[in-house]
Amino acid sequence: MNISKIKKTIENPPETLANVQQILESDRGQQMMEQMLRFIELEHLYESAIREVKTKLEILDSEFRAKYSYNPIHHIEDRLKSPQSLFEKMQRKGLPINTDTVRSEILDFAGVRVVCNYIDDIYTVADLLTGQDDVHLVKRKDYIKNPKPNGYRSLHLVIETPVYLSEKKELVNVEVQIRTIAMDFWASLEHELKYKTDTEVSAELAGQLKDCAEAIAKIDVHMQSIYKTLKEID
Repeated sequence: MNISKIKKTIENPPETLANVQQILESDRGQQMMEQMLRFIELEHLYESAIREVKTKLEILDSEFRAKYSYNPIHHIEDRLKSPQSLFEKMQRKGLPINTDTVRSEILDFAGVRVVCNYIDDIYTVADLLTGQDDVHLVKRKDYIKNPKPNGYRSLHLVIETPVYLSEKKELVNVEVQIRTIAMDFWASLEHELKYKTDTEVSAELAGQLKDCAEAIAKIDVHMQSIYKTLKEID
């Protein structure tokens, strides 16, 4: 979305937008437009932060490939919270709905998900990422050592990373979730079942989902053990 084009359209609207122009010229309209433009700039900033973090991770992964002929990272995904999801979260927390609140209070506006092969890879990647001198660890939650009650497992980090713009440097929070392929498999399907079906998950079904999480966690440990054994033989 191009900010300069939006401003030009507002200043010289087509005839079909004449009524909209009248609204925008009011004090309320000006405030709304200012917030919208600031939000567009904020989205660009956080998208840039995601690219910075992904680049750091990709460089670490390629270094491992060059040094050890092994990639600890299976794949990387990213997402930026939608405006609707963002506003709903601020409303739930009773926070003012503006861009300043996003910067100061919302730690997961930008998210990067790192899917690794094995459990040890998770902690290796996390230590290497947070060990970089321009990365500041804001928050860490280990749902692998301490799974959520529903069985969810993942390592959650909130890091602060610099984004270099044309006129200044901004420090931006990005949430990084690091998990194994097995953990990601369970979390993805659990989310699909819980949030994208019309049927409410009963306590019995929730128990079954947790049992699946426990079984998958045991497989995760077993697969890592097999990998270590093969490496020793090699």
